[in-house]
Amino acid sequence: MSRLTKITASIGPSCESESMLRQMILAGVNVCRINFSHDTGEVQGNKIDALRRISRALNIPVGILIDLQGPKHRIGNFATEEKYPLSVGQTFVFDSDPTPGNSERVNLPDSDVLESLHVGERILLNDGKIEMRVDDVAPGRVRATVLRGTEIWSRRGFNLPDTEIKTSALTDKDRADLEYALTKNPDWVAVSFVQRAEDIAAVRDFITARTAAPIKIMAKIERKNAVERIADIAAAADGIMIARGDLAVELPYEQVPAISRHIIRECRRLNRPVVMATQMLGSMVASEFPTRAEISDVANAAYLRVDSTMTSEETTIGANPLKVIETMDKILSYSDADSVEHSGDWLRTENVPENDWSRSVASMAHLNHASAIVVFARDSDAVTAVSCRRVDIPIVAVCDNELIANQLCLLRGVKSVYTPDLFALRDLRSIANICEIKSGKVVIVDGDNVSLRDLD
Repeated sequence: MSRLTKITASIGPSCESESMLRQMILAGVNVCRINFSHDTGEVQGNKIDALRRISRALNIPVGILIDLQGPKHRIGNFATEEKYPLSVGQTFVFDSDPTPGNSERVNLPDSDVLESLHVGERILLNDGKIEMRVDDVAPGRVRATVLRGTEIWSRRGFNLPDTEIKTSALTDKDRADLEYALTKNPDWVAVSFVQRAEDIAAVRDFITARTAAPIKIMAKIERKNAVERIADIAAAADGIMIARGDLAVELPYEQVPAISRHIIRECRRLNRPVVMATQMLGSMVASEFPTRAEISDVANAAYLRVDSTMTSEETTIGANPLKVIETMDKILSYSDADSVEHSGDWLRTENVPENDWSRSVASMAHLNHASAIVVFARDSDAVTAVSCRRVDIPIVAVCDNELIANQLCLLRGVKSVYTPDLFALRDLRSIANICEIKSGKVVIVDGDNVSLRDLD
Protein backbone atom coordinates (compact mmCIF):
# COMPACT_ATOMS: atom_id res chain seq x y z
CA MET A 1 0.00 0.00 0.00
CA SER A 2 1.85 3.08 -1.25
CA ARG A 3 -0.40 5.67 0.40
CA LEU A 4 -0.88 5.67 4.17
CA THR A 5 -2.93 8.87 4.61
CA LYS A 6 -6.58 8.35 3.72
CA ILE A 7 -8.88 10.50 1.58
CA THR A 8 -12.34 11.57 2.74
CA ALA A 9 -14.43 13.02 -0.10
CA SER A 10 -17.54 15.14 0.34
CA ILE A 11 -20.31 14.00 -1.97
CA GLY A 12 -22.45 16.55 -3.81
CA PRO A 13 -23.98 17.44 -7.19
CA SER A 14 -20.71 17.16 -9.12
CA CYS A 15 -19.96 13.60 -8.04
CA GLU A 16 -23.16 11.87 -6.97
CA SER A 17 -23.70 9.78 -10.11
CA GLU A 18 -22.84 6.11 -9.63
CA SER A 19 -20.37 6.27 -12.50
CA MET A 20 -18.43 9.15 -10.94
CA LEU A 21 -18.56 7.63 -7.44
CA ARG A 22 -17.14 4.39 -8.81
CA GLN A 23 -14.29 6.22 -10.53
CA MET A 24 -13.48 8.21 -7.40
CA ILE A 25 -13.37 5.10 -5.22
CA LEU A 26 -11.07 3.39 -7.71
CA ALA A 27 -8.92 6.54 -7.73
CA GLY A 28 -8.45 6.36 -3.98
CA VAL A 29 -11.42 7.63 -1.97
CA ASN A 30 -11.59 5.78 1.36
CA VAL A 31 -14.46 7.56 3.13
CA CYS A 32 -17.45 9.44 1.69
CA ARG A 33 -18.91 12.39 3.61
CA ILE A 34 -22.66 12.97 3.28
CA ASN A 35 -23.41 16.54 4.38
CA PHE A 36 -26.89 16.92 5.88
CA SER A 37 -26.54 20.72 5.93
CA HIS A 38 -27.78 20.63 2.35
CA ASP A 39 -29.89 17.77 1.01
CA THR A 40 -31.67 15.57 3.51
CA GLY A 41 -33.93 12.52 3.74
CA GLU A 42 -34.22 10.26 0.72
CA VAL A 43 -31.88 12.39 -1.41
CA GLN A 44 -29.03 11.58 0.95
CA GLY A 45 -30.30 8.06 1.52
CA ASN A 46 -30.04 7.34 -2.20
CA LYS A 47 -26.39 8.39 -2.14
CA ILE A 48 -25.70 6.02 0.73
CA ASP A 49 -27.46 3.16 -1.08
CA ALA A 50 -25.41 3.84 -4.23
CA LEU A 51 -22.14 3.88 -2.29
CA ARG A 52 -22.97 0.56 -0.64
CA ARG A 53 -23.74 -1.01 -4.02
CA ILE A 54 -20.49 0.24 -5.54
CA SER A 55 -18.40 -0.78 -2.54
CA ARG A 56 -19.74 -4.33 -2.56
CA ALA A 57 -19.48 -4.68 -6.33
CA LEU A 58 -15.84 -3.59 -6.26
CA ASN A 59 -15.14 -5.52 -3.05
CA ILE A 60 -13.53 -2.35 -1.66
CA PRO A 61 -14.66 -1.27 1.82
CA VAL A 62 -15.68 2.40 1.88
CA GLY A 63 -16.61 4.30 5.02
CA ILE A 64 -19.71 6.52 5.08
CA LEU A 65 -19.57 9.61 7.28
CA ILE A 66 -22.86 11.40 8.04
CA ASP A 67 -22.21 15.08 8.80
CA LEU A 68 -24.97 16.78 10.82
CA GLN A 69 -25.55 20.51 10.37
CA GLY A 70 -25.58 21.38 14.06
CA PRO A 71 -26.70 24.70 15.58
CA LYS A 72 -25.74 27.02 12.71
CA HIS A 73 -26.75 30.50 13.87
CA ARG A 74 -27.94 33.28 11.59
CA ILE A 75 -29.39 36.74 12.13
CA GLY A 76 -32.91 37.53 10.91
CA ASN A 77 -34.11 39.39 7.83
CA PHE A 78 -33.90 43.08 7.00
CA ALA A 79 -36.66 45.22 5.55
CA THR A 80 -35.21 44.82 2.04
CA GLU A 81 -32.65 42.54 0.38
CA GLU A 82 -30.22 45.43 0.12
CA LYS A 83 -27.03 45.75 2.16
CA TYR A 84 -27.31 48.18 5.06
CA PRO A 85 -24.34 50.44 5.94
CA LEU A 86 -22.37 50.09 9.16
CA SER A 87 -19.78 52.45 10.62
CA VAL A 88 -17.09 51.68 13.19
CA GLY A 89 -18.15 52.88 16.63
CA GLN A 90 -21.89 52.89 15.99
CA THR A 91 -24.37 51.05 18.20
CA PHE A 92 -26.18 48.02 16.80
CA VAL A 93 -28.93 46.05 18.54
CA PHE A 94 -29.85 42.35 18.31
CA ASP A 95 -33.27 41.54 19.74
CA SER A 96 -36.14 39.05 19.82
CA ASP A 97 -38.46 41.34 17.82
CA PRO A 98 -39.34 39.55 14.51
CA THR A 99 -39.89 42.90 12.75
CA PRO A 100 -37.54 43.25 9.73
CA GLY A 101 -34.25 44.96 10.59
CA ASN A 102 -32.56 48.19 9.53
CA SER A 103 -29.12 49.80 9.87
CA GLU A 104 -29.51 50.00 13.68
CA ARG A 105 -31.07 46.64 14.68
CA VAL A 106 -32.06 43.15 13.56
CA ASN A 107 -33.88 40.16 14.95
CA LEU A 108 -31.79 37.35 16.43
CA PRO A 109 -34.08 34.30 16.17
CA ASP A 110 -32.19 32.09 18.63
CA SER A 111 -33.34 32.86 22.15
CA ASP A 112 -30.60 30.64 23.58
CA VAL A 113 -27.98 32.94 22.03
CA LEU A 114 -29.55 36.09 23.44
CA GLU A 115 -29.62 34.43 26.86
CA SER A 116 -25.99 33.30 26.60
CA LEU A 117 -24.26 36.57 25.62
CA HIS A 118 -22.41 38.66 28.22
CA VAL A 119 -20.90 42.15 28.23
CA GLY A 120 -17.47 42.26 26.59
CA GLU A 121 -17.99 39.21 24.36
CA ARG A 122 -17.56 39.41 20.60
CA ILE A 123 -20.06 38.77 17.82
CA LEU A 124 -18.45 37.91 14.47
CA LEU A 125 -20.67 37.96 11.37
CA ASN A 126 -20.18 37.01 7.73
CA ASP A 127 -17.09 34.83 8.36
CA GLY A 128 -15.52 37.44 10.62
CA LYS A 129 -15.76 40.37 8.21
CA ILE A 130 -17.99 42.12 10.76
CA GLU A 131 -16.96 42.30 14.42
CA MET A 132 -19.03 43.73 17.27
CA ARG A 133 -18.55 43.91 21.04
CA VAL A 134 -21.45 43.39 23.46
CA ASP A 135 -21.92 46.49 25.66
CA ASP A 136 -25.25 45.85 27.33
CA VAL A 137 -27.52 42.84 27.89
CA ALA A 138 -31.22 42.97 28.78
CA PRO A 139 -34.05 40.42 28.47
CA GLY A 140 -34.63 39.80 24.76
CA ARG A 141 -32.11 42.45 23.72
CA VAL A 142 -28.33 42.87 23.27
CA ARG A 143 -26.66 46.20 22.47
CA ALA A 144 -23.27 46.09 20.75
CA THR A 145 -20.65 48.40 19.27
CA VAL A 146 -19.36 47.89 15.73
CA LEU A 147 -15.58 47.31 15.76
CA ARG A 148 -15.16 46.24 12.13
CA GLY A 149 -17.35 46.05 9.04
CA THR A 150 -19.00 48.38 6.55
CA GLU A 151 -22.31 46.68 5.69
CA ILE A 152 -24.75 44.06 6.92
CA TRP A 153 -27.65 42.21 5.29
CA SER A 154 -30.18 39.43 5.83
CA ARG A 155 -29.44 35.95 7.16
CA ARG A 156 -25.72 36.43 7.84
CA GLY A 157 -24.19 33.59 9.83
CA PHE A 158 -22.33 34.49 12.99
CA ASN A 159 -19.76 33.09 15.42
CA LEU A 160 -19.48 33.74 19.15
CA PRO A 161 -15.86 32.87 20.05
CA ASP A 162 -16.11 34.07 23.67
CA THR A 163 -19.55 32.65 24.49
CA GLU A 164 -20.71 29.35 25.93
CA ILE A 165 -24.05 28.86 24.19
CA LYS A 166 -26.71 27.16 26.27
CA THR A 167 -27.97 24.88 23.55
CA SER A 168 -28.20 21.20 22.71
CA ALA A 169 -25.66 19.63 20.34
CA LEU A 170 -28.60 18.23 18.37
CA THR A 171 -31.09 20.64 16.84
CA ASP A 172 -34.57 19.48 15.84
CA LYS A 173 -33.28 19.21 12.26
CA ASP A 174 -30.31 17.12 13.41
CA ARG A 175 -32.58 14.76 15.31
CA ALA A 176 -34.79 14.21 12.28
CA ASP A 177 -31.77 13.80 9.98
CA LEU A 178 -30.01 11.40 12.32
CA GLU A 179 -33.19 9.39 12.90
CA TYR A 180 -33.41 8.85 9.14
CA ALA A 181 -29.67 8.32 8.62
CA LEU A 182 -29.59 5.53 11.18
CA THR A 183 -32.01 3.54 9.01
CA LYS A 184 -29.22 3.53 6.38
CA ASN A 185 -26.59 2.14 8.76
CA PRO A 186 -23.85 4.79 8.49
CA ASP A 187 -20.35 4.03 9.76
CA TRP A 188 -19.53 7.43 11.28
CA VAL A 189 -21.61 10.40 12.47
CA ALA A 190 -19.95 13.82 12.61
CA VAL A 191 -21.28 16.29 15.19
CA SER A 192 -20.97 19.98 14.29
CA PHE A 193 -20.15 22.89 16.61
CA VAL A 194 -19.24 20.70 19.56
CA GLN A 195 -18.62 22.72 22.72
CA ARG A 196 -18.12 20.10 25.42
CA ALA A 197 -17.75 16.36 26.03
CA GLU A 198 -21.40 16.21 27.13
CA ASP A 199 -22.42 17.07 23.55
CA ILE A 200 -20.87 13.80 22.37
CA ALA A 201 -22.54 11.87 25.19
CA ALA A 202 -25.94 13.26 24.17
CA VAL A 203 -25.46 12.13 20.55
CA ARG A 204 -24.25 8.71 21.67
CA ASP A 205 -27.33 8.30 23.86
CA PHE A 206 -29.53 9.22 20.89
CA ILE A 207 -27.82 6.63 18.69
CA THR A 208 -27.71 3.78 21.21
CA ALA A 209 -31.40 4.25 21.95
CA ARG A 210 -32.12 3.46 18.29
CA THR A 211 -29.56 0.89 17.20
CA ALA A 212 -27.23 -1.71 18.67
CA ALA A 213 -24.69 -1.11 15.90
CA PRO A 214 -21.39 0.36 17.23
CA ILE A 215 -21.57 3.51 15.09
CA LYS A 216 -18.60 5.84 15.58
CA ILE A 217 -18.97 9.51 16.51
CA MET A 218 -16.65 12.21 15.18
CA ALA A 219 -16.42 15.58 16.91
CA LYS A 220 -15.89 18.54 14.59
CA ILE A 221 -13.59 21.08 16.24
CA GLU A 222 -14.64 24.48 14.99
CA ARG A 223 -15.22 26.51 18.17
CA LYS A 224 -12.76 28.19 20.52
CA ASN A 225 -14.18 26.50 23.62
CA ALA A 226 -13.87 23.11 21.91
CA VAL A 227 -10.14 23.73 21.42
CA GLU A 228 -9.81 24.58 25.11
CA ARG A 229 -11.49 21.26 26.01
CA ILE A 230 -9.95 19.11 23.30
CA ALA A 231 -8.67 16.38 25.65
CA ASP A 232 -12.12 15.81 27.18
CA ILE A 233 -13.90 15.99 23.82
CA ALA A 234 -11.44 13.63 22.11
CA ALA A 235 -11.75 11.16 24.99
CA ALA A 236 -15.56 11.20 24.66
CA ALA A 237 -15.60 10.92 20.84
CA ASP A 238 -14.28 8.18 18.54
CA GLY A 239 -12.56 10.59 16.18
CA ILE A 240 -11.85 14.29 15.57
CA MET A 241 -12.24 16.54 12.53
CA ILE A 242 -10.21 19.76 12.48
CA ALA A 243 -12.64 22.13 10.74
CA ARG A 244 -10.19 24.89 9.94
CA GLY A 245 -12.75 27.20 8.29
CA ASP A 246 -14.73 28.12 11.39
CA LEU A 247 -11.65 27.79 13.59
CA ALA A 248 -9.96 30.57 11.60
CA VAL A 249 -12.99 32.78 12.29
CA GLU A 250 -13.30 32.04 16.00
CA LEU A 251 -9.54 32.23 16.62
CA PRO A 252 -6.76 34.36 15.11
CA TYR A 253 -5.99 32.65 11.80
CA GLU A 254 -2.25 32.59 12.48
CA GLN A 255 -2.90 30.29 15.46
CA VAL A 256 -4.77 27.61 13.51
CA PRO A 257 -1.68 25.65 12.31
CA ALA A 258 -0.27 25.43 15.83
CA ILE A 259 -3.68 24.52 17.25
CA SER A 260 -4.02 21.80 14.60
CA ARG A 261 -0.69 20.29 15.64
CA HIS A 262 -1.80 20.29 19.28
CA ILE A 263 -5.07 18.54 18.38
CA ILE A 264 -3.21 15.92 16.34
CA ARG A 265 -0.87 15.17 19.28
CA GLU A 266 -3.86 14.76 21.61
CA CYS A 267 -5.55 12.40 19.18
CA ARG A 268 -2.45 10.21 18.91
CA ARG A 269 -2.11 10.12 22.68
CA LEU A 270 -5.75 9.08 23.10
CA ASN A 271 -5.86 6.66 20.12
CA ARG A 272 -8.32 8.78 18.17
CA PRO A 273 -8.22 9.16 14.38
CA VAL A 274 -8.03 12.76 13.15
CA VAL A 275 -9.23 14.32 9.88
CA MET A 276 -7.81 17.56 8.43
CA ALA A 277 -10.51 19.55 6.62
CA THR A 278 -11.26 22.79 4.73
CA GLN A 279 -9.91 24.20 1.47
CA MET A 280 -7.17 21.62 1.02
CA LEU A 281 -7.46 21.88 -2.77
CA GLY A 282 -9.95 24.75 -2.83
CA SER A 283 -8.76 26.32 -6.07
CA MET A 284 -9.65 23.10 -7.91
CA VAL A 285 -13.34 23.99 -7.65
CA ALA A 286 -12.67 25.87 -10.88
CA SER A 287 -9.06 25.08 -11.82
CA GLU A 288 -7.58 21.89 -13.24
CA PHE A 289 -4.47 22.29 -11.10
CA PRO A 290 -3.93 23.12 -7.42
CA THR A 291 -1.89 26.09 -6.24
CA ARG A 292 1.63 25.46 -4.94
CA ALA A 293 0.41 26.47 -1.47
CA GLU A 294 -2.36 23.85 -1.60
CA ILE A 295 0.12 21.16 -2.63
CA SER A 296 2.21 22.07 0.42
CA ASP A 297 -0.89 22.08 2.65
CA VAL A 298 -1.87 18.53 1.64
CA ALA A 299 1.74 17.33 1.96
CA ASN A 300 2.06 18.96 5.37
CA ALA A 301 -1.05 17.10 6.56
CA ALA A 302 0.72 13.87 5.59
CA TYR A 303 3.89 14.99 7.39
CA LEU A 304 1.78 15.76 10.47
CA ARG A 305 0.50 12.19 10.05
CA VAL A 306 -3.20 12.83 10.17
CA ASP A 307 -5.43 9.87 9.41
CA SER A 308 -7.26 11.53 6.54
CA THR A 309 -7.44 14.69 4.49
CA MET A 310 -10.87 15.84 3.36
CA THR A 311 -12.30 17.53 0.30
CA SER A 312 -15.30 19.85 0.49
CA GLU A 313 -16.44 22.07 -2.39
CA GLU A 314 -13.66 20.66 -4.56
CA THR A 315 -15.69 17.49 -5.05
CA THR A 316 -19.25 18.60 -4.23
CA ILE A 317 -19.53 21.42 -6.78
CA GLY A 318 -16.11 21.37 -8.45
CA ALA A 319 -15.56 21.14 -12.19
CA ASN A 320 -13.60 17.87 -12.03
CA PRO A 321 -14.00 15.91 -8.76
CA LEU A 322 -12.12 12.89 -10.14
CA LYS A 323 -9.10 15.06 -10.93
CA VAL A 324 -9.21 16.38 -7.35
CA ILE A 325 -8.98 12.85 -5.93
CA GLU A 326 -6.22 11.85 -8.34
CA THR A 327 -4.27 14.99 -7.38
CA MET A 328 -4.69 14.44 -3.66
CA ASP A 329 -3.70 10.79 -4.04
CA LYS A 330 -0.46 11.72 -5.83
CA ILE A 331 0.52 14.35 -3.25
CA LEU A 332 -0.22 12.09 -0.28
CA SER A 333 1.49 9.06 -1.80
CA TYR A 334 4.71 10.94 -2.42
CA SER A 335 4.64 12.63 0.99
CA ASP A 336 3.90 9.38 2.84
CA ALA A 337 6.95 7.83 1.18
CA ASP A 338 9.23 10.65 2.35
CA SER A 339 11.44 8.58 4.69
CA VAL A 340 13.57 11.58 5.67
CA GLU A 341 10.53 13.37 7.05
CA HIS A 342 9.18 10.30 8.86
CA SER A 343 12.28 8.45 9.99
CA GLY A 344 11.95 7.21 13.58
CA ASP A 345 9.12 9.57 14.42
CA TRP A 346 6.90 6.80 15.79
CA LEU A 347 9.42 6.26 18.62
CA ARG A 348 8.55 9.70 19.97
CA THR A 349 4.83 9.08 20.43
CA GLU A 350 3.74 11.62 23.02
CA ASN A 351 2.74 10.43 26.48
CA VAL A 352 2.41 6.76 25.48
CA PRO A 353 4.09 4.46 28.05
CA GLU A 354 6.99 2.37 26.79
CA ASN A 355 5.20 -0.80 27.92
CA ASP A 356 2.00 0.07 26.02
CA TRP A 357 1.06 -3.03 24.02
CA SER A 358 0.44 -1.16 20.76
CA ARG A 359 3.84 0.49 21.05
CA SER A 360 5.33 -2.98 21.57
CA VAL A 361 3.60 -4.24 18.42
CA ALA A 362 4.94 -1.28 16.46
CA SER A 363 8.42 -1.86 17.87
CA MET A 364 8.33 -5.56 16.93
CA ALA A 365 7.30 -4.71 13.38
CA HIS A 366 9.93 -1.98 13.06
CA LEU A 367 12.86 -3.97 14.49
CA ASN A 368 12.05 -7.01 12.35
CA HIS A 369 11.54 -4.95 9.16
CA ALA A 370 8.06 -6.45 8.85
CA SER A 371 6.21 -6.16 5.56
CA ALA A 372 2.88 -5.74 7.33
CA ILE A 373 0.98 -5.93 10.60
CA VAL A 374 -2.09 -8.18 10.32
CA VAL A 375 -4.83 -7.66 12.89
CA PHE A 376 -7.83 -9.99 13.16
CA ALA A 377 -10.35 -7.33 14.14
CA ARG A 378 -13.61 -8.16 15.90
CA ASP A 379 -13.85 -4.46 16.77
CA SER A 380 -11.86 -1.36 15.91
CA ASP A 381 -9.91 -0.88 19.15
CA ALA A 382 -6.74 -2.87 18.45
CA VAL A 383 -6.38 -1.58 14.88
CA THR A 384 -6.91 2.01 16.02
CA ALA A 385 -4.27 1.73 18.75
CA VAL A 386 -1.65 0.28 16.38
CA SER A 387 -2.47 2.83 13.69
CA CYS A 388 -2.01 5.69 16.14
CA ARG A 389 1.60 4.59 16.73
CA ARG A 390 2.32 5.71 13.13
CA VAL A 391 4.89 2.98 12.47
CA ASP A 392 4.64 3.51 8.66
CA ILE A 393 4.17 -0.21 8.02
CA PRO A 394 0.89 -1.24 6.34
CA ILE A 395 -1.73 -2.56 8.76
CA VAL A 396 -4.10 -5.17 7.38
CA ALA A 397 -7.38 -5.35 9.33
CA VAL A 398 -9.12 -8.67 8.64
CA CYS A 399 -12.78 -8.30 9.63
CA ASP A 400 -15.82 -10.52 9.82
CA ASN A 401 -18.10 -7.51 10.26
CA GLU A 402 -18.73 -5.12 7.35
CA LEU A 403 -19.39 -2.15 9.64
CA ILE A 404 -16.01 -2.54 11.35
CA ALA A 405 -14.25 -2.90 7.99
CA ASN A 406 -15.89 0.29 6.75
CA GLN A 407 -15.11 2.25 9.91
CA LEU A 408 -11.43 1.31 9.71
CA CYS A 409 -11.18 2.81 6.20
CA LEU A 410 -10.63 6.18 7.90
CA LEU A 411 -7.46 5.11 9.75
CA ARG A 412 -3.98 5.93 8.54
CA GLY A 413 -2.06 3.00 7.09
CA VAL A 414 -4.95 0.53 7.46
CA LYS A 415 -6.22 -1.70 4.67
CA SER A 416 -9.59 -3.19 5.59
CA VAL A 417 -10.37 -6.69 4.37
CA TYR A 418 -13.95 -7.85 4.88
CA THR A 419 -13.69 -11.63 4.50
CA PRO A 420 -15.58 -13.68 7.10
CA ASP A 421 -14.12 -16.91 5.70
CA LEU A 422 -10.49 -15.79 5.99
CA PHE A 423 -11.25 -14.32 9.40
CA ALA A 424 -12.42 -17.77 10.53
CA LEU A 425 -9.60 -19.71 8.83
CA ARG A 426 -6.76 -17.35 9.80
CA ASP A 427 -5.18 -18.15 6.42
CA LEU A 428 -2.20 -15.79 6.36
CA ARG A 429 -1.01 -16.74 2.87
CA SER A 430 -4.41 -15.94 1.32
CA ILE A 431 -4.55 -12.67 3.21
CA ALA A 432 -1.05 -11.80 1.99
CA ASN A 433 -2.07 -12.53 -1.60
CA ILE A 434 -5.15 -10.30 -1.35
CA CYS A 435 -3.05 -7.46 0.07
CA GLU A 436 -0.17 -8.05 -2.39
CA ILE A 437 2.35 -8.81 0.36
CA LYS A 438 4.92 -10.87 -1.52
CA SER A 439 7.43 -11.84 1.15
CA GLY A 440 9.04 -10.96 4.47
CA LYS A 441 7.97 -11.08 8.08
CA VAL A 442 4.46 -10.29 9.27
CA VAL A 443 3.40 -9.35 12.79
CA ILE A 444 0.06 -10.95 13.65
CA VAL A 445 -2.29 -9.56 16.31
CA ASP A 446 -5.07 -11.98 17.22
CA GLY A 447 -6.84 -10.95 20.39
CA ASP A 448 -4.27 -11.00 23.21
CA ASN A 449 -1.81 -13.01 21.13
CA VAL A 450 0.97 -11.30 19.16
CA SER A 451 3.31 -13.35 16.99
CA LEU A 452 5.83 -13.02 14.17
CA ARG A 453 5.50 -15.11 10.98
CA ASP A 454 7.78 -15.39 7.97
CA LEU A 455 6.13 -15.54 4.53
CA ASP A 456 9.33 -16.72 2.80
